[in-house]
Amino acid sequence: MTESALHKRRVFIVDDHPIVRHGFVRLINHESDLTVCGEASDGAEALPAILEASPDLAIIDISLTGPNGLELTKQLLKKCPDLRVLVMSMHDEDMCSERAYRAGAKGYLMKHEAMDTVLFAIRTVLEGSSYFSAQTQKQHAAAPSDEKSPVECELIRQLSDREFEVFRFIGQGYGSRQIAKTLKLSVKTVDAHREHIKTKLCIKSAAELIECAVRHALKNT
Repeated sequence: MTESALHKRRVFIVDDHPIVRHGFVRLINHESDLTVCGEASDGAEALPAILEASPDLAIIDISLTGPNGLELTKQLLKKCPDLRVLVMSMHDEDMCSERAYRAGAKGYLMKHEAMDTVLFAIRTVLEGSSYFSAQTQKQHAAAPSDEKSPVECELIRQLSDREFEVFRFIGQGYGSRQIAKTLKLSVKTVDAHREHIKTKLCIKSAAELIECAVRHALKNT
């Protein structure tokens, strides 16, 4: 290994889309101070691979299967408390960034950000600071004037990460079979999550659940 390679900060990429991973690898490896030390397509594959690779930073997609990005972040930080995590997503949702922060991530990045922004976010987190996208910062700044019910917001925050993920998909119009296929779960498991969500949100019917989920989705776009 050359002296220049020894001084490069090591980054691990976790995303279920090969094209996205390839794009990040090309972008990062083009930089003189950064290098990709590994990649994975799901949470189960990522956990042991990251522990073995010992990267300085893990970039993790929030929508992963077994476990999802938030669960993976929590598991990793229990084993590697010094690891820095940058969560990325295609969803403009302030609660997603909040959950990423609560899981221990140091940053939240939108997938559609420009390459310079991605590199800035990576270096910001590597330097020990936190990074949140401009869209997320805008949402947080607007929070005091948000029209969402404070009670409803607090109830939604009580959902587990997996329940919140199912709730998001319901808000996007997904049925139980579509959610099960996307998250690689059984329909029975998804239906159980729906029942837990209804209980936690004090909702009685499936129609009310859909209405609540859609309302939440619309107010976070």
